[in-house]
Amino acid sequence: MAEITDQQRQFRTAMAHLSAAVNVVTTNGPSGKAGITVSAVCSVTDSPPTVLVCVNQSSYTHDIFKRNGRVCINVLGAEHEELAMHFAGATKIPMEERFGWDVWDHESEDVPILRDALVALVGRITGHTLRGSHSVMFVEVMRTVVRESTDGLVYFKRQFHRLGEPTVTTV
Repeated sequence: MAEITDQQRQFRTAMAHLSAAVNVVTTNGPSGKAGITVSAVCSVTDSPPTVLVCVNQSSYTHDIFKRNGRVCINVLGAEHEELAMHFAGATKIPMEERFGWDVWDHESEDVPILRDALVALVGRITGHTLRGSHSVMFVEVMRTVVRESTDGLVYFKRQFHRLGEPTVTTV
């Protein structure tokens, strides 16, 4: 792997200061089940409801997502830090075992949905474009599930943080 430039290093440091929701993007189909932790998810439009997901082309999940064509973007709650680590590849738990845990709904859609995700966006990849090392995949959302009863999980300065409702104190 080539050395990164000073400009790339500075850019990566700057991006570490950009808070982002933590997501596990999952798929299932002819190419099998796969999932990956990503923070690069962004709303594009509500007409039709579309989000973008950025995936490194060197990730083994990249081509699986493209071939299967359907994904679920599972926005993680604060209690999912360990799950994020598994799908980020920080542990040695095999993919098959991760999807064997009793936290997934494999029945209601064609893709694994985290039952207690803060938000689940199920959709199909309607386009993609290459930019440097990543693909920007456009996902048209067909189903949305929102759960309001938990705090969020964000990534900031290369660490996970709980994001919740501010507490109000009275004097």
